[in-house]
Amino acid sequence: MDKIASFTINHLALEPGVYVSRKDRFGSAVITTFDLRITAPNREPVMNTAELHTIEHLGATFLRNHPDWKDRVVYFGPMGCRTGCYLLLEGDLESADIVPLMIEMFTFIRDFEGAIPGAAPEECGNWLDQNLPMARWLAGRYLSGTLENIDEGHLHYPE
Repeated sequence: MDKIASFTINHLALEPGVYVSRKDRFGSAVITTFDLRITAPNREPVMNTAELHTIEHLGATFLRNHPDWKDRVVYFGPMGCRTGCYLLLEGDLESADIVPLMIEMFTFIRDFEGAIPGAAPEECGNWLDQNLPMARWLAGRYLSGTLENIDEGHLHYPE
């Protein structure tokens, strides 16, 4: 069986960043999958499910309401390893193309106050598993430590 592309990345050298994980073609459409790596795999604690769940709810709400990007969003959600999220967008895109969008999104998450969208029993299958304070802290850390001064080394997977 072939190894999937994401398992060929050296996770011991992977740092927080914004990476193109893959590009898939469906007819004339291209779907770009982004690896939004929030923590350093195998070197930092993974995110707990509650804060990652909150990032998912807030990020998906932000993206699906964004005036310029909402019609290109295919999916936003957590990685199983809990070190980041995947974002799938329509278009043949590069990491640098979405850095401004990610700065907007993680600023939205960092500054969010109030009721978490979709965090009600009729709207979510695990609505109580949320942690807004920690989601805000992680978003702020990703913004200041990665996104706001991102360089080429954090836009392309390590060799």
